[in-house]
Amino acid sequence: MRCLLEDGLALKFIRHQYESLVESGAIERDGAQLVIVDHLDQLAETLNQRGIATKGSALGWLFHKSRPEPPKGTYIWGYVGRGKTMLMDLFFEAVQSASKRRVHFHSFMADVHKRIHEFRQSVKEGAIKDTDPIPPVAMALAREAHLICFDEFTVTDIADAMILGRLFTALFDQGVVVVATSNVVPDRLYEGGLNRALFLPFIDLLIERMQVMELDARTDFRMEKLGGLPVYHVPADRAAAQAVDEAFARLGGGQVPKPMTLTVLGHAVEVPFAVAGVARFTFADLCE
Repeated sequence: MRCLLEDGLALKFIRHQYESLVESGAIERDGAQLVIVDHLDQLAETLNQRGIATKGSALGWLFHKSRPEPPKGTYIWGYVGRGKTMLMDLFFEAVQSASKRRVHFHSFMADVHKRIHEFRQSVKEGAIKDTDPIPPVAMALAREAHLICFDEFTVTDIADAMILGRLFTALFDQGVVVVATSNVVPDRLYEGGLNRALFLPFIDLLIERMQVMELDARTDFRMEKLGGLPVYHVPADRAAAQAVDEAFARLGGGQVPKPMTLTVLGHAVEVPFAVAGVARFTFADLCE
């Protein structure tokens, strides 16, 4: 059952889906998660009502003089296994728009660097006179998605660290709303990194333009779901296969797995079964 407004926009959709998962036994109700759920419900409703989920062209929305002021994004951080991916799943579904993108942060930055490289090649060839790649790259990203959802937001590479401030400033200025999950609080991003002082303004930008929320769930749900299950299964017989099926089903929270493609260092990795941040492979899938 979807909870909808008369015009079809999502209202309390995430809370309803969350409670359905609780009732089905897929997850346990957690107070810290519910705080995030209600916040994301409000954000999804705002995005849908304000036109970030409009059916018009992205270009028209981007340059329309009277476009509504976008809401703040959200930065959700918490330790592994607290339910961040599951909540992002529900939020992304609740926003009714074709102009949205969900991507692992590492993959996003690889894409950004690829675009920067292509821009510089065009400059060398004389096709472009401008020498600053950040504004046009940010503009292209904003045309493609008004909402960008990042999984596993983390910064470890100096090449990323040195451009994030200008890149995200440009994205925010174009009205892009960012929602991210991370294992660390913003103040600890790129901790110990080279020239970190130059990175600190980016942290200030995140705190200014996004609502930072800690998911302080009481339980590591992944470990709880695996509680009591053996780690190794020998021999690789039918019993072993059934045990792996059970473990995967527990970690997936009862959701239906789907195939997906991951881009790792420029290479496409086909994942035959993926759900709730969990992937399942055979030896042949990865090594043959």
